[in-house]
Amino acid sequence: MQTLQTSDDAEAGLKALGFTDLEARLYCTLLQAGPSTGYRLAKLCGKAPPNVYQALGQLTQKGVVLVEEGEPSAYRATAPGEVLSAMEASFEMARTAADAGLKALARPADDDRIYQIAEAGQVIARARAMLASAREIVLFDLFPVPLDTLREDLATCAARGVTVAGLVYGESADLAGVTQRRATAEGRVATDWPGQQLTLVVDGQEHLVALMAEGLRGVHRALWSDSAYLSCLQHSGLSAEIRLTARDQSVPDPLGNLSLFASAPGGLAAMTRRSGTETMP
Repeated sequence: MQTLQTSDDAEAGLKALGFTDLEARLYCTLLQAGPSTGYRLAKLCGKAPPNVYQALGQLTQKGVVLVEEGEPSAYRATAPGEVLSAMEASFEMARTAADAGLKALARPADDDRIYQIAEAGQVIARARAMLASAREIVLFDLFPVPLDTLREDLATCAARGVTVAGLVYGESADLAGVTQRRATAEGRVATDWPGQQLTLVVDGQEHLVALMAEGLRGVHRALWSDSAYLSCLQHSGLSAEIRLTARDQSVPDPLGNLSLFASAPGGLAAMTRRSGTETMP
C-alpha cells in the first residue's frame, strides 16, 4: 500500500511543540487519511505496528487522537485548533506553576561577577527584566534600534514613578515621563560606531552594556553585572554625561576635550577601525 506524503512543515511544527517523530507523523497522516485503524496507519506510515499502537496510546492520553470503542478500534485526529488550544492552556498552567516555584526560591547574594551575553534576544530580554524590576532610577544610553525596541518598557517604567533619563541619537522618541537628551556626538557615532549600542543602569544595582550588530542580528560584546560597586560607577559616569549634554552648549567648556570623541584616545581609534567587520575579537 502506498504511504501518504505528509507535510514536512506541519510535522516540524509539531515536533517543536514536543511531539515525537512518530507522533507527528501519525497525527498528520490521520488528518489526511481520516479515521483509520492502527494496522492501516502502520501501513500508511511504513512503521512497525507495535510502535504505532504505543504512539497512538500516548496521543490518545494527550487528547490529540480520539479512539472508537470496538474491534478493531479506529482512531480519529482531534481538530488542530482544539489540539493547539489545549496545549496552550496546558503550557500556561505549567508556566504559572514554574514561575511561582522559581520565585519562591531564595535569591543568591550579588556575586560581583561580570557575565557575558552571546545572543541579541537575550540582551533585550535582560534589559526588559531590568526595567521591569526598577524601583528608583534608570539611566540609559540607547542607539535608535534598541531605543525603539525598548520604548514601551521605558514608558511603563516611568509610569510607575521611576525616574528614567538617558541619551538618544536623533530625534527624541515620544515617551511620556522619560527624560531624553540628544548625544552631542551623534553624527560621529552614526558613522564610526561599529554597531547598535545599549547601555542601561538600574537603581545603581545592576547594569548592562551591549554592542550589537546592525538590525540586532548578533552581539559584538554584551556584559551584565549586579555588582553594586560597578553599577554605581556606571551610574556616576552615565549621569554625568547626561547632565553635561543638557547644559548650555553656548558656554565654553574648558574640559570639553576630555570627552571620548573629542580626545579620541587610542582605544576609540582601534574600535572604530573595526566598524566594517561583522564581529569583534
